[in-house]
Order: sequence, then structure tokens, then C-alpha cells
Amino acid sequence: MGKNKLKKWAELEEFSFVIQPSMEEVFGRDHPLKGRWHRDIFRNNNPLVLELGCGKGEYTTGLAESDRSRNYLGIDIKGARMWRGAKTANEKGLKNVAFLRTRIEFITSLFGKDEVDEIWITFPDPQLKKRRADKRLTSPRFLNSYRKFLKPGGLVHLKTDNQELYTKSMAVLEHNRLDILISSDDIYGGPTGSQLPDIVTHYEKMFLAEGIPIKYIRFRLNNELQPWQPDDDE
Repeated sequence: MGKNKLKKWAELEEFSFVIQPSMEEVFGRDHPLKGRWHRDIFRNNNPLVLELGCGKGEYTTGLAESDRSRNYLGIDIKGARMWRGAKTANEKGLKNVAFLRTRIEFITSLFGKDEVDEIWITFPDPQLKKRRADKRLTSPRFLNSYRKFLKPGGLVHLKTDNQELYTKSMAVLEHNRLDILISSDDIYGGPTGSQLPDIVTHYEKMFLAEGIPIKYIRFRLNNELQPWQPDDDE
């Protein structure tokens, strides 16, 4: 393991707003912070917004900087990547941002009923092979998990460069008759882009430079999803 990565991990330990639960704290049990994020971490009752698979935290910190009336929590398992977002939040003195290093599979161990107001899923691994369909962050398995802590009427956003993930996600949402508010397979090629936060991440800039359109879906989890995938999910 490189010294630089070890240094970043050590620095993460120093940030009070970075939570790194052990496997024992989340596997098959509720974490002590479940239902207490507002009180114990943010120390206010402002709406809580999650970014799942936050990577370097560019979107999390961008959202937090643009809207100080909400709390933003970036979630990822890669600590060395998350370090950049935590460093930025610390340097800018952002009090409405925190980071959680854990696997999203354990997310229901960390958030209580109606504790979260909104979810962003930004450029996730598309997990396109059929045998990995349940690992997609927009699969019925994960969407049903989000329902356990997302407030009624709470929004979920998907932003991706991957056409197949966009198509498969739309198929799941439509099959389950969820409330799709916005869907676009090219947000910068139409009016949809003006309805999104003005935040363009490093990788998003790369995709755009390569001529890859950015896709976006905004929807609500208004009913329980059935375990199902499209027939062409190969």
C-alpha cells in the first residue's frame, strides 16, 4: 500500500465529520447513529440529502456549498477517494457536509425511518451483467432499501453517462409504476440541464469532452418494488 494512501487514511481519522463504522457495527445490527444524524452529527434539523457512491465527493461538497439550508452526506467505501471531498469541506469550512465510509449494502443499518429527505446516485458502477443486476444502485433490491429511510415524497436522482444503465433503470421504474418526474438521455442537449444544480464533476467533464451525453432521472419511491429485471438484461 502506498504511503500517500496511508497518509490520506490517517488524515480521514482526524476529521470529526467523517464516520467510518467497522463491519461489526453495521453487519446485521443498527449503528448507534441510526436515527440520530441530525442531533449527533449536523446538530440541526435541516433536511438530510445523501449522495451514494460519492467518490471524491465533488458533488457532495458542491451541493453543500450551493445550499447551506440542507445537510449533505457523501457515502462511499473508498476512503482514499473520499479524502479529497473531506479535505475540500474542511478547507472551505462547510458545516453542512459529512462523509460516511461504508458499503451501501449496509445502508439500512445506518438510517432510521423518514430520516433522509433526498438521495443522489451520481455516476455509479452500471453493473451491466445479468448476474450482477441486484448490485445496481437502481435495482429493486436497493430501491426498496432506500424506502425504509426516505421520507414520503422524497426525491431520488440518478445521473449517469451509461446509456444501458439509464435504459435499464427506466425499465425498472416504469414496470413498478413509480412517479418519474424527469427523464432525459441528454441533459445538456435540452432544457433539463437548467433544472439541475450547476455542478460538473471531473469525470463528467471528461465524458462531455468525449461527446458522451449525460443522462438523468428524477423520481419518487411511492410504492414497494417487485424483484424484477427486464427480459433483455444480459
